[in-house]
Amino acid sequence: MTNPFLILGLIIAITIHEFSHAFTADQLGDPTPRSLGRLSLNPLVHLDPLGTLMLFIAHFGWGKPIPIDPYNFKNPKRDELLVALSGPASNLVLAFVLKISLRLLPQISPFIFPIILVNISLAVFNLLPLPPLDGSKIFLNLLPVDTGANWEDDLNRFGPILLFILFFTGTLGKIIYPIINLLLSL
Repeated sequence: MTNPFLILGLIIAITIHEFSHAFTADQLGDPTPRSLGRLSLNPLVHLDPLGTLMLFIAHFGWGKPIPIDPYNFKNPKRDELLVALSGPASNLVLAFVLKISLRLLPQISPFIFPIILVNISLAVFNLLPLPPLDGSKIFLNLLPVDTGANWEDDLNRFGPILLFILFFTGTLGKIIYPIINLLLSL
């Protein structure tokens, strides 16, 4: 039987994650998320129908990506990097705040721990430098402009395939679980 707090944790994590992208883009001058109604903490505007269905079937899901227009940013390279970082960072901050609440009220652990676990897992997973994950935007924007431009097409073409292979061979877990466990132990 599925732990309902894992599902709740995924819905909260995805909502906070996508809202943070929208909020950061908006604050940096891109009105696109606001104009599309994505500057919201309403989970319904961030949950992808297929990604939500997969939450219940495979305990793995995704939200609708936040559309941005980097041409609206004053410093497109830096600002796109900040928007990409904001999603995983928001999940880590939420996990940290919830972890403090566990120290104060350990009896709520059965309810809160799954939400902490999901937020840390989503942050770590999204930092992988493979499209469509945030880590790919972070990685490309950390590279010199010419190098990033040269790598972007190949990364967008082969990254999702590599991510799929890593997931279905179990290699993905071997990469991210040690990091997740380290963060949980802090």
